[in-house]
Amino acid sequence: MISRSAARRRYLARLALFITVYTASLVAAVILIRQHHVGGAAAWALALVPGLAVVGYFWTIAMYIVEQRDEFVRMLMVRQTLIATGFALSVASVWGFLEQFGLVGHVEAYWIVVVWSFGLLLGLLSNRITHGAWGECL
Repeated sequence: MISRSAARRRYLARLALFITVYTASLVAAVILIRQHHVGGAAAWALALVPGLAVVGYFWTIAMYIVEQRDEFVRMLMVRQTLIATGFALSVASVWGFLEQFGLVGHVEAYWIVVVWSFGLLLGLLSNRITHGAWGECL
């Protein structure tokens, strides 16, 4: 059985790993691909790494929920991610329709992860307001 602090330590270690991979690979991709130092299959592979690091970010949150043994803390994290998901999907849907009818400009799809991450903050604040607790991963 994983204790609450063990789940948090694993979460933070995984998060640090994927944020580091994301940041390093994004910088490398921007420099190497945009300045035409790599092309073809190497460019494809390099461009995929930041996206896969984001997948790792989502996996990290899912594993925290699975490993968390404190039901209240688990509920706070589930609630926080549901709020973030609802917020991000709502923004994406509204923006998509506005874009479809030529009312706003195109936004690259990866920005939805930024919106989702902002939604995590909204979920965190909502947890604090409605349940009086931030949760463990603040």
